Amino acid sequence: MVLVRGPLLYRLTLWAVVTAAYSGNVTERCMQDTKAFLWELHQDSPSPYAALMYDAFGKIGSDVKGGNTNRPGSLQECLSVQGPSFSGQYCQVFLKQDPVQYFVGICVPDSCDEDEVQTMVVYEMFQKGHTSLIPPFPSILVAQSTQGIFMTHCLSNTATPDLSAVTCLFVCCAMVAVPLAATVLIAIIKWQLKREVSPGVESSSLSTNPNMYGTLMHNGSPSVDINQCTLQQLNQVSETDDNHREDSEENSWVYSCLQAFSIQRSSQGVLSWTGTRASYSSLNGVRILSLLWIICGHTIQLSAWNNLDNDKRWKETVDRNPLYVFAFSGPVYLAVDTFLLLGGLLSAKSLLGSIQKSDDKLSICLVVSYLFKRFKRVQPLHLFIICLAIGFFSVVHRGTFWFIAEDEILNCKKYWWSNLLLVNNLLTITDICAPWTWYLSLDFQFYATTPLLVYLYRLNKGLLVAIAAVLLVLSSVTSAVLTAFLHLPVHQPTTLAYKSYFQYYYNKPYTRYGPYLIGILSGIFMTTKKNNLIRLQWQAALGWFTSLSVMAVLVGLAYVLREVPAQASAPHALYQGLHRPLWALTVAWIVLACEEGYGGFVDRLLSLSLWVPLSNISFACYLIHPILIIIYNGKQETPIHYTDINFFYLFIGHTALTLVVGYVLTVLVEKPYLFLKGKNTKYQN
Repeated sequence: MVLVRGPLLYRLTLWAVVTAAYSGNVTERCMQDTKAFLWELHQDSPSPYAALMYDAFGKIGSDVKGGNTNRPGSLQECLSVQGPSFSGQYCQVFLKQDPVQYFVGICVPDSCDEDEVQTMVVYEMFQKGHTSLIPPFPSILVAQSTQGIFMTHCLSNTATPDLSAVTCLFVCCAMVAVPLAATVLIAIIKWQLKREVSPGVESSSLSTNPNMYGTLMHNGSPSVDINQCTLQQLNQVSETDDNHREDSEENSWVYSCLQAFSIQRSSQGVLSWTGTRASYSSLNGVRILSLLWIICGHTIQLSAWNNLDNDKRWKETVDRNPLYVFAFSGPVYLAVDTFLLLGGLLSAKSLLGSIQKSDDKLSICLVVSYLFKRFKRVQPLHLFIICLAIGFFSVVHRGTFWFIAEDEILNCKKYWWSNLLLVNNLLTITDICAPWTWYLSLDFQFYATTPLLVYLYRLNKGLLVAIAAVLLVLSSVTSAVLTAFLHLPVHQPTTLAYKSYFQYYYNKPYTRYGPYLIGILSGIFMTTKKNNLIRLQWQAALGWFTSLSVMAVLVGLAYVLREVPAQASAPHALYQGLHRPLWALTVAWIVLACEEGYGGFVDRLLSLSLWVPLSNISFACYLIHPILIIIYNGKQETPIHYTDINFFYLFIGHTALTLVVGYVLTVLVEKPYLFLKGKNTKYQN
């Protein structure tokens, strides 16, 4: 955009400001500061502050046809402005020129609020016959040359957290401070104990410190020669022994709590390269590869929606090309179905193991304990992430592309309770706090059905098969009917079907139960089977050929059917109803084949010891990686340009940082609550 200087620009823009002021929507101070800025613009040698303000305005760039429509301007340059009686304030004007929606960054005096800025912008933009400071795209680039304004948003220079943000920051700090304090206390206690029991110390010193934290002496009282004691002395010794025992139990419980929260305890085994014997080794590889797939998809998704300056080029080269299967395309969401399958398999295996330890009885108390352990496993870190989203996003300095973070703050402040109750997947996508956590709610809801299916299995295997078949058919038919009735695509759309896709289909239990159900059935079978299912080489070869072929077809059809159908489409409905359970069956076959010795190279790959420590921190990595991506994207001052190499490096960077932060959160937040036990429960080191 060429700077049009001289009396004409000044008179017309000043006329717009004065007109807006006389309308009663602009204060005197805002009007005077804006007039001073506009006056400087028409001078032969404008003041440096005015030049900076104008330079901070967003300008029309190249490759508008390729998607470079946003004009962010310069946030930092605007904030550096110091005028005669005001500072620079960065605002974003959100506009629409059919079919393009975009925003323009402008720099205005900080004496004007959002409503005043929008009023002046409206009057300034729609005056005929003058050059606007926010010019529309010319008709040669965009079909509609008339601008429509639908919002103005100003970024404050300083972050001012409210009570909810302060509370959340306090909770996050407390959840981190407690393990750190426990770590220091445990280190001090062990140092003292080492001094107490070190060689050369007289035995009398032990008797003066009986049962230090429940570890030194069994009975907690000094030895006594009964033959030399009177009855009164014996009673005194007995009373003393009881008192010491009570102190011992109290000290032991306090010590066990400190140990549970200490890093010395929570970090044990996290970075171990050897898994437990009771687990299926191939699951670690399946879990981590699926997680990397999701991180890769989110890296591109969250950038492509708001940050790219060539998003149309990206759609042409990436969104429609099967060679980019690990980027933003339908198959990315199959990784979630893999997680659901693994969740069902491990939940059935865990419950059957608990039943075996409880004298082969499936009691109400066992079910309650089973569900509570899952709740305790998920919620501490889950709620920490929610508090982190509210608190940290509220205090960090905003960036030019801070839209998603702003939405997260508002949604989490309003709908945090749905995360606490694990029902946020039942809300609409626009109301979900931390949208990626819908999986935790869905997983827990499915997890609660495992005891019922295991009970049916123990009651009658035929009855379990019949009910499972009915549930599987209902889930598939529901998905197909919704897809046909609502004209849904086969995976996440970026069009007007977006809201319906999430509100009625994507994260709802009645459409996603198939993979989890198959996981439960697989877990029951693999835990209780007495003989291998695969006995001959040809069976293994046929199974592998069928499994890999089905996977390839499902991935390929996701591209063929990716468009939103204009009317009810049988292919879309059929694919939507079948692709998730079919994908789960193929992954279940891979796990079974690997466990029965027919995995070959795939088994060796999935069972690498490398996956074990990564698997130990995978839950924390899943929860934290979107926050890291949102912060990175939101703090950008210019759009991101998509190239394969740029986003490969971006994916590697996000992954590396996710692993580091995921390990820290696993040790400080997730693990301590798993180790923490009740006061009357004996603690095991």
